[in-house]
Amino acid sequence: MITIDGKKISEEICQELMLDIANLKQRHIIPRLVIVQVGNVSASNIYVRNKLKLAEKLGVVAEIKKYPDDLSNDELISIIHELNKNSQVHGILVQMPLPKHIDEATIIANINPIKDVDCFHLENIGKLWTARKSEVHLKPCTPAGIIELLKHYHIPITERKAVVVGRSNIVGKPMASLLLLDDATVTLCHSKTPRLHEVCKEADILISAVGKAKIIDATYIKSGAAVIDVGMNHDENGKLCGDIDFDSVSKIAGYLTPVPGGVGPMTVTMLMKNLVELTKLQSNK
Repeated sequence: MITIDGKKISEEICQELMLDIANLKQRHIIPRLVIVQVGNVSASNIYVRNKLKLAEKLGVVAEIKKYPDDLSNDELISIIHELNKNSQVHGILVQMPLPKHIDEATIIANINPIKDVDCFHLENIGKLWTARKSEVHLKPCTPAGIIELLKHYHIPITERKAVVVGRSNIVGKPMASLLLLDDATVTLCHSKTPRLHEVCKEADILISAVGKAKIIDATYIKSGAAVIDVGMNHDENGKLCGDIDFDSVSKIAGYLTPVPGGVGPMTVTMLMKNLVELTKLQSNK
């Protein structure tokens, strides 16, 4: 069994991004990301720090605009509209979750699609399902990172059977669309899927994004399958773990991502890749 090293692949992609960024700087263009954070959720603070840290490493500009919990829906929309109009801002990211009185869907809808670095806007999501592969310039970060992992390890996608467990808008649904773009045959599963064991056991590529600790064990796995774990959970001892029971699955799978160190490092890296892509698109107009 081969353990998929997300940190290593992330570093390789960062080296490629640095070349793109250097080329942009020769044209006096520096990619600039603005992160808008409302409130003070501790997990969000960690995610924001990781984004700022990688931006500094790559040599792009990333700044955080923090607002109190009582910021209104209309005030946040007004802030986003100002960023939309600012030609020096190439990417806008509204850190989730937002306070309960703010409607996340409305906020996402007000971000200019060509500055939507998370690829959450309906226009960008629609392109994943309707555009030709060559026309898809922007991809949701975690699913895009998973595709990069598969390709860097030369794991075939075309003509393979892929099963995605979890149907969220952030991972499950866009993951299915990206696999289809690479000509996989895709089954998207969820809590109501009957005989889940049997469905998963047919998968050449199994991707779990459920959010339940060690819910998938060796009985779900086809011998030699590539198994990708998106889960970030804690086991009964409080130790960080994924959706996959690593110890049992590692005895059957051909490839397996660890938690931590698998999918996680790829997500922020792909965010920066989206920022560079958006900067290129805006600069070539």
